Amino acid sequence: MRRVAVLGATGSIGASALDVVSRHPDRLSATVLAAGRNVDALVELCMRHRPEHAVIADPRLHGALRDGLASAGLATQAHAGMAAIDALAAGDACDTVVAAIVGAAGLDSTLAAARAGKRIALANKESLVLAGALVMRAAREAGAEIVPVDSEHNAIFQCLPPRDGRAERETRGLRRLVLTASGGPFRGRSRASLADVTPAQAVAHPKWSMGPKISVDSATLMNKGLEVIEAHHLFGVPPSAIDVLVHPQSLVHSLVEFVDGSTLAQLGLPDMRTALAVGLGWPDRLESGVGGLDLVAQGGRLDFEAPDLDAFPCLRLAFDALRAGGAAPGVLNAANEVAVEAFLAGRIGFLDIAAVVAGTLDALAGLDAHDLEALRDADRRARADAGRRLERAG
Repeated sequence: MRRVAVLGATGSIGASALDVVSRHPDRLSATVLAAGRNVDALVELCMRHRPEHAVIADPRLHGALRDGLASAGLATQAHAGMAAIDALAAGDACDTVVAAIVGAAGLDSTLAAARAGKRIALANKESLVLAGALVMRAAREAGAEIVPVDSEHNAIFQCLPPRDGRAERETRGLRRLVLTASGGPFRGRSRASLADVTPAQAVAHPKWSMGPKISVDSATLMNKGLEVIEAHHLFGVPPSAIDVLVHPQSLVHSLVEFVDGSTLAQLGLPDMRTALAVGLGWPDRLESGVGGLDLVAQGGRLDFEAPDLDAFPCLRLAFDALRAGGAAPGVLNAANEVAVEAFLAGRIGFLDIAAVVAGTLDALAGLDAHDLEALRDADRRARADAGRRLERAG
């Protein structure tokens, strides 16, 4: 029985993970559920899945969670605070961690799980963007298995052979990785036409059901840029061996090209449960609840095009940050989180997101990144710099 901690249980990825878990009561058990502030939703999930532990990130809500669990007649233990999430991710309550906390806030629990040698179904890409070298080193040293559950990286994971039978992938003979992007809700539009788009328009993704921050990142193509950085760390390939293609059908999730001219691709319906089933069941295949792919019913064609880096410069900025190395990817991520939050709040326009990120990256890309504290300092300074740019813009 695999004992699963779902961090970010009330989000879209958490919901998909729990759906897969519930389909396999003989093989999977949700033993830890963690959420940010939504106590009612967390208690409801606990009533359905009966975990041993529930934790709310905001420590002020511990009493509400404890009382809610008690009122529901549950024996689930209540915890609160990010330190409690880290401890549960590293402790005996689970052997597998679905890392789905959004943003840089998910780094500590991902590191804790890696250092404890857990199976990590990794959906929190910011952990690798901010501290990829540290996370991957910690996983190797502790024998942790990282199975990416972003659809693109999971596709590459499925296309590359295992190294020594473990989750680490073999890249000998690899020429390049090609990540696909749907293009988001504004595919095909000019840069000028994007000046007045609204947050509601930006979060209306044409293919995937995601949270608001990730949806905006998809609309700017920053999400794909973060995935490029993540792919570099997950698979150990240089920026020159990673490309991006826009694929509006979202059926081909990534491609892997080899030196002999062969290209392998993983295809499937745009449903996160497929990747999560791989993350939870690997090396076995588990029923995910996702149907098979009928290409004729899907229109009988697969289209690809190059990304428009003029209209969507965030992808170019991510490549720039990856090539710069050091703290630059973390600076990029922090500035983007600040800018997206401001956009969702109506404080800046859509095009201002890239402008804020570019300015902060130019100012701080050379910061030190030799250890975790240096990376955290770069993150703090980037957020402060981005905040000052927002104030000037306002």
